[in-house]
Amino acid sequence: MDAGTGGAEAAEPCRCGSGAGGVTCCFLRDYGRAFRMGSFDWDLVTGLMTMDEGALRVFDLTPGEYDGNPLTLSSRVMPDEGRRLDMMVTHALKDGSDHYGAYFRVRLRSGGPRWTHTEGHIQRDETGRPRRIIGIVRDASEEVSEHAARLGLDEGRRRRTSVVEGTTAALAHARTVQDVIDVLNDSHGLQHFGATSLVMGLLEAGRIHLVAEGPQGAFVPGTRFTRLDEPYPMSEVIRTLRPRFIESPQEFADSYPILWPHISGLGITSAAYLPLIAQARPIGALGLLYSDRTGFSADERNLLVALGSSIAQSLKRAMLYEQEHDLAEGLQQAMLPRRIPDVPGAQIAVRYRSARLGRDIGGDWYDIIPLPGGRVGAVIGDVQGHDTHAAAVMGQLRIVLRAYAAEGHSPPTVMARASVFLHELDTDRFATCTYVEADLATGVVQVVRAGHVDPLLQDTDGSCRRLPVEGGLPLGLSAEFGRLDHPVTTLELSPGQTLLLYTDGLVEKPGADLDEGLTWLSSLVRRGPRDLQQLADHLCEIVDERGGDDDAAMLLLRRQGAYYPQTGGRLQQHVAQSDPEALSSARHMIRAAVRAWGAGERSDEIELVADELITNALMHTDGGAIVTLRMLAVPERRLRVEVEDRSSALPRRREAGEAGVSGRGLLLVDRITDVWGVESRGSGKCVWCEFTVNPVYIDRT
Repeated sequence: MDAGTGGAEAAEPCRCGSGAGGVTCCFLRDYGRAFRMGSFDWDLVTGLMTMDEGALRVFDLTPGEYDGNPLTLSSRVMPDEGRRLDMMVTHALKDGSDHYGAYFRVRLRSGGPRWTHTEGHIQRDETGRPRRIIGIVRDASEEVSEHAARLGLDEGRRRRTSVVEGTTAALAHARTVQDVIDVLNDSHGLQHFGATSLVMGLLEAGRIHLVAEGPQGAFVPGTRFTRLDEPYPMSEVIRTLRPRFIESPQEFADSYPILWPHISGLGITSAAYLPLIAQARPIGALGLLYSDRTGFSADERNLLVALGSSIAQSLKRAMLYEQEHDLAEGLQQAMLPRRIPDVPGAQIAVRYRSARLGRDIGGDWYDIIPLPGGRVGAVIGDVQGHDTHAAAVMGQLRIVLRAYAAEGHSPPTVMARASVFLHELDTDRFATCTYVEADLATGVVQVVRAGHVDPLLQDTDGSCRRLPVEGGLPLGLSAEFGRLDHPVTTLELSPGQTLLLYTDGLVEKPGADLDEGLTWLSSLVRRGPRDLQQLADHLCEIVDERGGDDDAAMLLLRRQGAYYPQTGGRLQQHVAQSDPEALSSARHMIRAAVRAWGAGERSDEIELVADELITNALMHTDGGAIVTLRMLAVPERRLRVEVEDRSSALPRRREAGEAGVSGRGLLLVDRITDVWGVESRGSGKCVWCEFTVNPVYIDRT
């Protein structure tokens, strides 16, 4: 039955064998082939881009050559075109646009270019966040050619002029000298002048350093570094500051008899050597080598001189960038720890990736602080700003944090004192920071976060998840606003689990918010290598490929198998009044320590007494309490519990009476503990008690 009659008879399956009804899918496929176009669907959350056969055909790719990663297309898109296209898409995502369109060139298997046009429609969620791009890509070669013909332009001159313009535009994105060389080699723009290849030398300390040596086999031994007075064309153009156009092989042989015998077999028929002049001073020379032409017209010479001027400015900018970046990176590295100490019971990996904008380094840092009793402190932080001042503040803050932690202060006290220090420093900068104190014997980890991003936790099966940590204000700001109470989150790190601390430069992605970045990082960790050092390298490589103008630091801490310190352990936590979360966290810490330190036979007694002392301090004093657990190794193994408060009034026994509900606290402490006492400490006191525990044997196999 005819489909137009509206009958219920099913349409015949499509002839392509897909099982689809009618001929719709084949029609779309044939339509795409006829008009040389295809479609794509880009999921911005996962980063995967699906392309149909028509779209792959435009890029001269087969389905087996494309893996769904947009970076795979970079081998087909010319570098200068790719940068321009990336900037346009990023701008559209950020400014709220719902579509974009652009012409660009792709490189075919044959090496030739193809003009291509793409249009994309941006789909956003109810908050305006971009989620998906659906669009088309098509072959626009005929369209561009017809447009040029209608304008009546001379194709040769138009092409050469566009090379100068296109190369200049591409060089605007080049940051290093190697970037400049890559643009000239990879843009395929020089081929429109008929040039086979290029050579380039930079002036360094009165000598010419050859940084691009031309076609394979063209390097002449002994010319990596040459003097200005040697009889070579680059030396001549730098001395005279004038271009040198060599129009025939004979002229080349006559003018440079020492060089010509080494390159005569390369088929070079002519060459153009241009001085590279920036700020009225020569910085090097560029040579274009030709194999299928002789002579240069006046128009061609003018265009080549213009090209040389553009390249010189880009090179000068790149050289200054490298000098500034090396200086800034050296300063940053000098502020970071030179080596990470070996920590028994833990495996640690740290990495730092510098920013990519010259002196625009940041204040990101990491640190590992060995502490007594088998504990270790881990710090990750980021000072506001991207300059040398941020790096200088970072260096001071790192030293201060390290000193406060080494003095034995609790994690909240370490952060509070560091915040006061930064506030009193002669700077307007603040810093985000996470400080972790881990007891590797018990696995108890205390985390204090000051405005920093949440850490990640990788389980032993490789899965990875965000670890929500209650946080306070950034360092400097918490002191300025008088909010120095940084909450503590206590957790247990099992053997084989890994804690990942990092700065925001690791998760920032163009057009994505922080939650999406954390999801992306979690998936990278989940799919990454299990070896800790390899995982750190893998994350850095991915971030480098993705790009980004912010520096990034990371610290990975993995707890190894059972470990018991020779000198005993120590744990400490502050418990504020009217803070049930802190009280629960302290109980959790005590329970984990008792179990890990082999005091399990007295666990109920220890937990009961500790809870009684903490409750007394919170009920009968004005401030909070500091709870400290220690394992004393001599003369016998004893577990010591200390509860410190700000009141100088000493505790006393009271008779509870038959109906009393209180007054039995100290009696309970006296009956259960082996020994207890009270010590004056400054304006307050410390109530302590000790429990003798049996020796424990740890299997380290």
